[in-house]
Amino acid sequence: MIPAVANATVPLTVTARRLMRSGVLLFVLGLLTGLVVPAVSNPRMGLASHLEGLMNGTFLVVLGLLWPRLRLSDRSLAITFWLATYSAYTNWATTLAAAAWGAGGSLMPIAGFGRKGTALQETLVSVGLVSLSVGMLAACLLVLWGLRGAEPDTSHMTRGRNTDTPDSSQWREAHRESVDLRRDQPRRLHRP
Repeated sequence: MIPAVANATVPLTVTARRLMRSGVLLFVLGLLTGLVVPAVSNPRMGLASHLEGLMNGTFLVVLGLLWPRLRLSDRSLAITFWLATYSAYTNWATTLAAAAWGAGGSLMPIAGFGRKGTALQETLVSVGLVSLSVGMLAACLLVLWGLRGAEPDTSHMTRGRNTDTPDSSQWREAHRESVDLRRDQPRRLHRP
């Protein structure tokens, strides 16, 4: 069963911690991958896998830190979570598999160092790389969209409580209030 992500029953801070934990785990996997670089069939691709684990792990940690500031619907938050997590881990795993097989030269000629695996191996690497690229691009665009506009004033939500980050329902309410305030202001028409 897939755990609930960023809905009314799961505070944003829980999802943010999941992202950060996933990021640190991927970072550790990247470090461990660095230990086996000399042992794989294509060490250059092994180095790429090592770096992908480190960079994508860092990306997930940063995304976890940004998570409470995203202004997205619950559904968009869930999609962003799963796209980012899938893409980050698939990037590391696909390059590691390519390193072990001595494959990947068709889509990654520099890291593949001209080496190509069997047709099945090249297909699996290609599907992994294309799917993670589309997923990561979509996740990053959603994050960029979620960071739009000014941050709503949430100071009234934390009065009397010892918390730094409001949960998703409080965040949405503050967002609605800021949108309502903007609607009350007269609109300026920009004419050339």
